[in-house]
Amino acid sequence: MNATRTYCLSKRKATEDSPDGWNATCMRLNNKIFAIINHEEGEKAAITLKCDPELALRLREEYPEAIIPGYHMNKKQVYIHKDVEQEQTNKMIDWSYDLVLQSFSKKKQQELLD
Repeated sequence: MNATRTYCLSKRKATEDSPDGWNATCMRLNNKIFAIINHEEGEKAAITLKCDPELALRLREEYPEAIIPGYHMNKKQVYIHKDVEQEQTNKMIDWSYDLVLQSFSKKKQQELLD
């Protein structure tokens, strides 16, 4: 999960924090979460990401053993709990980050990208 954490932090203006009582690290853009990385090891290591609902369904079909609906999350989340290539994980991080970025006004988006 170190490569995943590093990739998340490479995103423009990304920050991380570990809320009290959570066994996870939240990756944020302007205080909005785009990824939650748990602190487990091996097969229990996971990242929860935002995702377009239709894309999430397709990804769950493509990776039925690895991508499931996020625990305590709505249907717009994906939960990777087994082997998924790092390149694919990075694409999903990009999509999640972009969804959060798009939730801001155009002016705020520009500020975040500058």
